[in-house]
Amino acid sequence: MEDAAVPPALAQDEQTRHRFEALLQAHRGIVLKVAASYAFHPEDRAELAQEIATQLWRAFARYDDQRCFSTWMYRIALNVAISQVRGQALRQRHAVAFDPSLHDMADPHAADPEAEQQLRLLRAFIAGQPPLERALLVLYLEERPSAEIAEILGISQTNVTTKIARLKQRIRDQL
Repeated sequence: MEDAAVPPALAQDEQTRHRFEALLQAHRGIVLKVAASYAFHPEDRAELAQEIATQLWRAFARYDDQRCFSTWMYRIALNVAISQVRGQALRQRHAVAFDPSLHDMADPHAADPEAEQQLRLLRAFIAGQPPLERALLVLYLEERPSAEIAEILGISQTNVTTKIARLKQRIRDQL
């Protein structure tokens, strides 16, 4: 009778897959947050989240256990999102002219219409930023330390601090 045991290489692949799925599930909020920050239509968000998960899986063999998984995940997720934004296909498919009257109207049924209005304006501001600045704002609003933001985005910590200060000033000026 043949030995029914799983070959060691396949067993290790299965362990790797289970480990990846567990980590992805534990940190799936990062994927969803990045997708929501870079894709505004539900279908595009789902497509971007799927692409991020695919790229994370492809890169998982190179993941270093000594590093923070969420930092590694943010870096890949933001790179995928920024690359997708830079592609023209997504914009051309769903381009809608900016209508300030739609973005400036407060929801009268909200629990706190003024807070909802501020949140809506902040989201519109973030959506209007170039990809790198959008990533900076997402990470800053996540209260990630500037050293981690620098590592994720591949820029210096001084550059992170400077860019965040400029973004905060632009937010104050525009909101």
